[in-house]
Amino acid sequence: MKWLWLSLLVVIIDQATKLLASHYLQIQDPVAVFPGINLTLMHNTGAAFSILSQAGGWQRWFFIGLAVTVGIAIVVWLINLPADKRWMACALALVLGGALGNLWDRMTLSYVIDFIDVYFQNWHWPAFNIADSAISIGAVMLVIDAFWFGEAKVSV
Repeated sequence: MKWLWLSLLVVIIDQATKLLASHYLQIQDPVAVFPGINLTLMHNTGAAFSILSQAGGWQRWFFIGLAVTVGIAIVVWLINLPADKRWMACALALVLGGALGNLWDRMTLSYVIDFIDVYFQNWHWPAFNIADSAISIGAVMLVIDAFWFGEAKVSV
């Protein structure tokens, strides 16, 4: 449970950056930051990469239920995690913080605020936010844990 500070930090940074993006950016009006990176305010009613964004509204409740279920499972996992599993605890805390950050948006706004736009020439990665980044980093850390730190080594 001592890793919940990291989840809280992710939520605070995520919500603060979303507040700034909503205040200073205009919807779908890119602002160049560096070559290959824009800040572009988007409202995502779907999941990652806007999956199900045009589903008609039911997806909001589905994603809220999914985030609550996953959040509870992660908290239970963290409670039962041995103290020496710091890498996994950090990974789970990042995923939890990201899930909670996006859950807050979904519950209060009916959509998730995305604003980081990464592109190469005319190809744009779907816009994302700090919560999405934390989830992605945490997920990669979990994969690394499974292959390199896991109790049963997986050979390829």
